[in-house]
Amino acid sequence: MNRQEIESFPPEVADKLKTYVYRLIDPRNGETFYVGKGKGNRVFAHIRAEQKLEGDELSNKLKRIREIRVAGFEVAHVIHRYGMDDKTAFEVEASLIDAYPGLTSPVGGVGSNDYGAMHAKEIVRRYCAEPAVFPPGFKALLISVNRSATETSLYEATRYAWKISKSKAKQAEVILATRQGLIVGAFIARDWLEATAANFPGREDALGRLGFIGEEAPAAPRELYVGKRVPDEYRKPGAANPIKYTW
Repeated sequence: MNRQEIESFPPEVADKLKTYVYRLIDPRNGETFYVGKGKGNRVFAHIRAEQKLEGDELSNKLKRIREIRVAGFEVAHVIHRYGMDDKTAFEVEASLIDAYPGLTSPVGGVGSNDYGAMHAKEIVRRYCAEPAVFPPGFKALLISVNRSATETSLYEATRYAWKISKSKAKQAEVILATRQGLIVGAFIARDWLEATAANFPGREDALGRLGFIGEEAPAAPRELYVGKRVPDEYRKPGAANPIKYTW
């Protein structure tokens, strides 16, 4: 172990930092694998968590940290920007998450799904799209998914794993996948289950979250909503919750 590595900030340093955004870097290849925000010694909390947990409890982030340690290296902790208020830190964090694809950060930064990096053609497509119209009483569940999560399957990205009320989720007539303000898919849920590997083989446990089992929606709702823009009343700048309801 490199004894030059620090595991906490002196109190006087932590006071100066205030709220900061940090990156964890793999010294084996110089790759940034995690971006986060915090105060005090938050940047070092991941290392302490990895040392306490066993194999099945490790997230992808902690598995990466363990691999680095087992290989005889130490994770590089970089304070990317400091001295900020929370609102500014959220914006910086979201921008960095957009800038480093393939991160082990579990979700995008605040506002990244609606206001994150987009190709110029995507911006034109989004703002020129006709807004979706939801009839009074119609129950559509809108789920904002990350671009990186949809690289394998839009259905898989949409159905797992969310902090959501099961009773409310089961009321939804259709589930609409959205990406950066545009509706990109429509699904019907047959059941909502605890987000565990037992219920969803091949997935990691996500305690306290739910996922659904279902299929693509019939042609009628797809033609009605896919390709339409999420109405402005369901999109607020800086909103962190990826779940929205029309009822």
